[in-house]
Amino acid sequence: MSPPPPADAATVRMPGTAFVRDRATQIREIGFAAVLFAMLGFALLALLVLLVDILVDGVGGLSAQFFTETPSRVDPSSSGIAPSIYGTLWLMLVCAAFIIPVGVATAVYLEEYANRENWFNRFIEVNIQNLAAVPSIVYGVLGLAFLVRGPLSLGNVVMAGGLTLGLLVLPVVIVAGREAIRAVPPSIREGSMALGATKWQTIWKQVLPASIPGIATGVILALSRAIGETAPLIVVGAIAFATSASTGLFEQFSALPITIFGWTADSRTEFHALAASAIIVLMVILLAMNAVAIWLRNRYEQKW
Repeated sequence: MSPPPPADAATVRMPGTAFVRDRATQIREIGFAAVLFAMLGFALLALLVLLVDILVDGVGGLSAQFFTETPSRVDPSSSGIAPSIYGTLWLMLVCAAFIIPVGVATAVYLEEYANRENWFNRFIEVNIQNLAAVPSIVYGVLGLAFLVRGPLSLGNVVMAGGLTLGLLVLPVVIVAGREAIRAVPPSIREGSMALGATKWQTIWKQVLPASIPGIATGVILALSRAIGETAPLIVVGAIAFATSASTGLFEQFSALPITIFGWTADSRTEFHALAASAIIVLMVILLAMNAVAIWLRNRYEQKW
């Protein structure tokens, strides 16, 4: 029997231990890292310039009157975003009421009940992944064809706009819900069923409560995307300069992105300043929603 090889020879034979980077490789790695940092710095600089420009133009227009008056295309001094804020809140309520039950139910079905070998379930999964990358204007055309007109014929109302935005962000909720449900350890399900619970009781009492933080985070991030969409609302007929706030689901509506779009399309600089003020309000809302999502994830995330 031959003696064992010396330690240094064994080390050389181990995969990955004999790799030595030459000077040219090190230079390329340093150069690649420098390019990445340069691109990151350029992106951050561009973002900083845009933020500073918006803040300089829009901070002066923020006042109590700005939040209580209606938008105008004639007199910028008496314009406000009150109908736009009400319309945005209505849209988010309709969108949330649609995406939460439908998205969570779809995620539960795909993770807990669906047979992965069934062609129908594979078809659903592929389409969910594809729909997440569809441009928002396509959803606007879909809402116009089937909700505003077509089979439902709801008209240019809050319900049509909210459902259109819900269709847009529904894949995000489904994907986030599936990931949250998948993160629950199988031992939780096995222990529940071992104690005599049915599969539905296990899902309702154990799996869903444990996955609520991840689902809530996905819902908030989906609403954050929906609140800033403009193209679908233009197609479904949102009003840029509403004279009154929406008070029901079947009334015409406005929204912050639509009002901003209307003001930026005007040639007068006074309206550009109003658009900057409305952008600041929208950014504050978005930052608040994302902060809540981060807090929920950090506060209620469970370590299995």
